[in-house]
Amino acid sequence: MTPEVVGFSLLLIGLGLVVAKFIRLKFGIFSKYFLPSSIIAGFLFLLVGPEVLGRILGNFERFENLEYGLLTESVVGVFSTLPGLLISFIFASLFIGKKIPSLKDIWITAGPQVSFGQSVAWGQYVFGLLVTMAILVPVFQTNAMAGALIEIAFEGGHGTSAGLADTFKELGFAEGADLAMGLATVGVVSGVIFGVILINWGVRRNKTNYLKDPKDFDETQLRGVVDIEDRVATGVLTTSPQSIEPLALHLGVVGAAVIFGKVILELLILLEGATWGSNGGVVIVEYLPLFPLAMLGGVLVQLLLDKFDRHHLVDRDMVNRLQGLALDFLIVSAIATLSLQVIGQNLGVFLILAATGILWNVLAFVFIAPRMIPKNWFERGIGDFGQSMGMTAAGLMLIRIVDSKGDTKALKAFGYKQLLFEPFVGGGVMTALSVPLIFQFGAVPIFVFTLIVMTGWMLVGFLYFGKKDASEIN
Repeated sequence: MTPEVVGFSLLLIGLGLVVAKFIRLKFGIFSKYFLPSSIIAGFLFLLVGPEVLGRILGNFERFENLEYGLLTESVVGVFSTLPGLLISFIFASLFIGKKIPSLKDIWITAGPQVSFGQSVAWGQYVFGLLVTMAILVPVFQTNAMAGALIEIAFEGGHGTSAGLADTFKELGFAEGADLAMGLATVGVVSGVIFGVILINWGVRRNKTNYLKDPKDFDETQLRGVVDIEDRVATGVLTTSPQSIEPLALHLGVVGAAVIFGKVILELLILLEGATWGSNGGVVIVEYLPLFPLAMLGGVLVQLLLDKFDRHHLVDRDMVNRLQGLALDFLIVSAIATLSLQVIGQNLGVFLILAATGILWNVLAFVFIAPRMIPKNWFERGIGDFGQSMGMTAAGLMLIRIVDSKGDTKALKAFGYKQLLFEPFVGGGVMTALSVPLIFQFGAVPIFVFTLIVMTGWMLVGFLYFGKKDASEIN
């Protein structure tokens, strides 16, 4: 894998995104369901790569040297390597450039959503492990680690699923990565479809406060193109390009956060080897991927910036653009290397997990959200529903549909919620540890643990926030 191949592969992904964007503009079906261009591009590469075109051409002797389709072995190798690196970059940038509010402000503004989001996330473990122990293991002889796949794929999304590929492989459940990627795709698509269905249901039942006609969906949102008169600059030049290109500065800052995370991870591995993991003890940190520690590295970088950056050199909008770039490239490369054969061999497991995840998320939104969120529950809860199906972006999109002017402060609360959500689930520490924990202790103890945590969060939501008057919530 030469530097030339790496560079060419990155350019190829960029070209694929451009082609996918034009496809999205040309064919309304993709816009109608808000499918990102990155997912379209990923499936384009999947179709022309070894899993589809390569297998078809492999049946003909004259094309036997095209086993990788229109791609090459080295390009596929780069695609396979990118997600593990990019997910760490994405998580490292989560809190950089943000003013971290006090826990009190977060709790007052976003407490109901924290309770609801945590309940849904831990419930995905509970029901995932339950269906795994009751059906998947005895009927399909599935590995018990499949019980964590719903939360990894639905809450974590494509990035987390791809980032855990090495962990799955090291623990002897390599097919888990492909199943998680497939489930993440199902989550994104069904999240948008069911989100729009729920919005229509909410409008008809007068549960929405501001959206009264689902036909009022913004056409520009559907097309994914910002009208010329509405375009605004994102990101400001905090440094003179003559001294350092601002984008390069921000790339370096996020890179520093990743390196901090790597140092923390290595120190934890050394600590584990010298203490509880020594002499055949319990080993967990060794299987922990880098990205949750990179997120911690990002927090440390931001704390240093708050203290020493007198010139305010880091701009959050610029960080967002870098994060978005990394996420698009990650999704394309991860889907492009998805193993359809593995999913086909585990189709029953795949369908049962997908149905369980979708059913739990929908029922939780309809029956739990209104009892936990006393003010504007539909507008605030629909964002958490979208995120619980696999993409934070889907949650943001659904919020903008039902509250386009920001009257309910759902967007602010949704952003605050991430500070008490993502460090633990949805790609946080528990998401990264869930598979090693099941591997080390078995499904039953982890099921009991997640059930206790879910119950605790539900009690907080029902008995504390659910009993509050709407005027007490910001």
